[in-house]
Amino acid sequence: MINLLTIDVEEWFHTSALESYIREDDWEGLPSRVVPQAARMLEILEAGGVQATFFVLGWVAERYPALVRQIAARGHEIASHGYRHRLIYNLSPQVFRNYVTRSKKLLEDLAGQPVLGYRATSFSIVKSTFWALEVIKEAGFVYDSSIFPIGRHDLYGLPGSPRFPHLHGNGLVEVPPSTLQWGGVRAPFGGGGYLRLYPYGLTAWGIRRLNRQGAPAMVYLHPWELDPGGPMVREADRRTRFRQSVNLKKTAARLGRLLADFSWGPIKDYVRGAFPELRKAGDRQIPPKEVLGLGGDDRTA
Repeated sequence: MINLLTIDVEEWFHTSALESYIREDDWEGLPSRVVPQAARMLEILEAGGVQATFFVLGWVAERYPALVRQIAARGHEIASHGYRHRLIYNLSPQVFRNYVTRSKKLLEDLAGQPVLGYRATSFSIVKSTFWALEVIKEAGFVYDSSIFPIGRHDLYGLPGSPRFPHLHGNGLVEVPPSTLQWGGVRAPFGGGGYLRLYPYGLTAWGIRRLNRQGAPAMVYLHPWELDPGGPMVREADRRTRFRQSVNLKKTAARLGRLLADFSWGPIKDYVRGAFPELRKAGDRQIPPKEVLGLGGDDRTA
């Protein structure tokens, strides 16, 4: 089973948990850490012989175009993380459309490759922003990775959404972050803070369980998660500081173990293999379906 490894290329100060403490107008004056940490990420992936999908923020791409070119030159997939790190439910449809189209063109010009995938800031396609899927499709994207199929989170979550890769009614492929399910309860794992918070053994167990079900795991990380010596916002509340700092010293080692213990690849290769019915020409309507046909309680797997 080829699992999906994804990197959200953004600065440490872009994270949504810090929006209450860092103004967008102050971004330019803050110390940048993204280039050296992204370079370290590339080194770890090269040592593991793994190619991944890099969801690059347009704001970062404009300021560090050589970084985008370097990622593409090493054979990784370039995908879009939007233009500015803003939650969709805080944007108007027109502003969102401008961000989506602007970032796609910018990244394609820099990488010299089609940009097929999109991931919203903090998985912010929720019930109130489901309209964004049409904008993403109209912009020419083939797949989206913006819906976290869980509930009870302060930033994201769409309860009842399929847990596994599937097609929306407009033909856009959805590749959600990994979850495990017990009865009616879904638990996220394997990405970002979850990778740092949970013991490695629990993450590995969850990946194996998904693979036994015939589904790939999807892991996501940020370059700043390799940076335990990075800046901290002391004014932030205790919960936010915990989110940003927990087990940062362990991220690199855990990533290395994941690369050694499992097989990985970019999303574009998975989508091309799992959804052969997709056609580039026209806007053919494809009825929603879960291609993998999986669901239910993970205790039975």
